[in-house]
Amino acid sequence: MKYISLPEEKLRRLSFYLAMEEYVARFLDEEECFFMWQVNPTVIFGRNQLMENEVNLEYVRQNGIETYRRKSGGGCVYADFSNIMFSYIAKDYNVSFTFNKYLQKVSETLQQLGVNAHASGRNDITIDDKKVSGNAFYHAAGKSIVHGTMLFNTDLEIMVKSITPNNEKLISKGVESVRKRVTNLSEYLDIDIEEFKTFVKIHLCDSEIILTDEEVSKIEAIEEEYLTEEFIFGNNPRYTLVKKGYNEAGEIEIRLEIKNNIIKDINLMGDYFLIGDLDNGLLKKIKNTPYEKESVSKILENNKIENYIHNLTKERFIEILFKE
Repeated sequence: MKYISLPEEKLRRLSFYLAMEEYVARFLDEEECFFMWQVNPTVIFGRNQLMENEVNLEYVRQNGIETYRRKSGGGCVYADFSNIMFSYIAKDYNVSFTFNKYLQKVSETLQQLGVNAHASGRNDITIDDKKVSGNAFYHAAGKSIVHGTMLFNTDLEIMVKSITPNNEKLISKGVESVRKRVTNLSEYLDIDIEEFKTFVKIHLCDSEIILTDEEVSKIEAIEEEYLTEEFIFGNNPRYTLVKKGYNEAGEIEIRLEIKNNIIKDINLMGDYFLIGDLDNGLLKKIKNTPYEKESVSKILENNKIENYIHNLTKERFIEILFKE
């Protein structure tokens, strides 16, 4: 695996590193690439989440915490300089295989440090059944990108306050709950964060690629999309009907604009993992279709929803879409 380094280490926005992942996927012809990064206190919400539902906007604005949207699915996360972000880019295109392989590599690296770490659930790494890393996945330029957190010594109270809607009772319960099921790696190690990063780099990667200043400029050009209001705040349609449900895929909220029993617009929100171009693929085909089980089921016969959303079945999607 190749470690990707920048020609100059300096403070950068989180959006730069998301663009860097895309650049690596598009232009570096390597089997596997990896890099680590840290940012100012920042909240990152998933591609299909509504920011106002996931972020305590008043708290983050008052405390100078930055907010960005990423292109992968999954839930809202908090990052700061006491947390390390991992990025993994591979030619493997199979979702489950790539995800499992990466989580196993990271878990084994932690085990070499004497930490009882294991891949757990759909996207986590845990230590003694407490979450220390959450990860998300998406495709770009025919490659797979997995990125996630590694909590080293993050203030869990600030994390909860940042990603919990502004409700004191919910925040109080959230802090208590998070402390029971989330942990920091520093509680299990006697090395500091820089020593840990060096260890990970040596044990995961066998060589290094240092990007040029010209390549950094190309990354900054890709970054511009992440900084547009349309991308950050989303372009959500009007809706007359909302259907919600849970599945192995995650939380799913289907928003529909229906006129004369015709689906004029449809949008899917939630923390599910997106693996295909949902907006320009399946949802585009569903638009202008009668809001009837038979009509939507017929479309799904030739457009398998599991090719767009990881672990979501046609039956479960129909059940959510038409539940009373």
